[in-house]
Amino acid sequence: MAGAITTNKDILSKINTLYQEVFSHDGYGDIRIEMRILRRGQKEVIIHCGKQYRYVVDFTSETDNKEARPGINGLQTEAADACA
Repeated sequence: MAGAITTNKDILSKINTLYQEVFSHDGYGDIRIEMRILRRGQKEVIIHCGKQYRYVVDFTSETDNKEARPGINGLQTEAADACA
């Protein structure tokens, strides 16, 4: 809808819809509104909306375990490989 002339009613309706989506999301989310003054008495309204999925995973530091370090998906990676 970029570039289209809309009304404040259209924008408020979109914000309401996005709020309901973020509220019903099973996780974190955020909504941010940005406005810029344009020429000829217009304003650009930018609505940023994002959903976030946050996870907590166990982590063992190298100081806790000298033989192995944590890998992706809980796999242990040998400390002697090229990334060590």
